[in-house]
Amino acid sequence: MLTIDETDRKIISLLGENSELSQSEIGYLLKISQPAIGARIHKLIQQGAISHQIGMNLKKANLEIAKVDLSTNNSAKILEIFEKCPLFLNGFVTSGKHNLCLFLVIENLASLDSCMDCHIRANPHVSDVEISVVVSSARDVIAPMKLIREKTEVSSCGEQCDKCYYYKSERCFGCPNTVHYRGALFG
Repeated sequence: MLTIDETDRKIISLLGENSELSQSEIGYLLKISQPAIGARIHKLIQQGAISHQIGMNLKKANLEIAKVDLSTNNSAKILEIFEKCPLFLNGFVTSGKHNLCLFLVIENLASLDSCMDCHIRANPHVSDVEISVVVSSARDVIAPMKLIREKTEVSSCGEQCDKCYYYKSERCFGCPNTVHYRGALFG
């Protein structure tokens, strides 16, 4: 059970604004000793109230985020398709007409469209798709990215880029997991 008090909330807020603050700096701001701050931070980590995550600033890397809302009769199956995709940020089961929301990092719109055609629009478990590209964000978006991957002939979803119409017609960069990838981010 999560138990946090006013001091914990202040620590979380300060770290949320600047994750680089030292325990000494937090202690100075809150007029509490560094060891007491350290103990509180340790407790908050153990409870799962805070965690540290390193990621790429998508805004500064000129990458875009696509929000894909879809109606599906098998959200687990769709999430399984994207779970190993290097461009997949997260997925949420939601209520309403669209019962699944995916967030993907994209390098270009054509590759996104190719991915949607191959994996979403053609999927028998999907009845409706709505894709939105984030135009701007109020804050920087930091996302964990696995940029170094072992390159294979077949993508993590089982497709072969060199046999794909979209890849052959240069409408898609190909999967970053494959030797066929021709985008810039994953090299």
